[in-house]
Amino acid sequence: MTTYESDIKTISSNEEMVFAILSDLNNLTKIQEQASLTDKVKDLQFDTDSCSFSVEGFGRVGFRIIEREPFKTVKFESENAPFQVHVWIQLKKIQENETAMKLTLKADLPMMIKMMVDKKLKEGLNMVADLLVKNFAP
Repeated sequence: MTTYESDIKTISSNEEMVFAILSDLNNLTKIQEQASLTDKVKDLQFDTDSCSFSVEGFGRVGFRIIEREPFKTVKFESENAPFQVHVWIQLKKIQENETAMKLTLKADLPMMIKMMVDKKLKEGLNMVADLLVKNFAP
């Protein structure tokens, strides 16, 4: 499996609040309206435990939450993807109202696909991390 990690992002909120928002995918409503996302991702659908979307040039992809470790981790597994993908959102308290967040993606990519999407996956993971951080902006 190939591993991709986002940069570590800082969220100006405590880890309980961050976890509560990120562990319920219904909270993606704010993110859905971000202009930078609508250029690349279409038809975003979600409920409490799953989300799906279409990516131009790739097709429809879905993820569902498979594990929640309160205030620390939310783990996802891919659905309807041509290869196995796992995503973790990791949280760590920095101080009272400051939480570090990192996204990790592990994918079982065939070599040809890896060569085609490697850079885009790295960029995409950081773009998603940035969008999640913006979700907490006042």
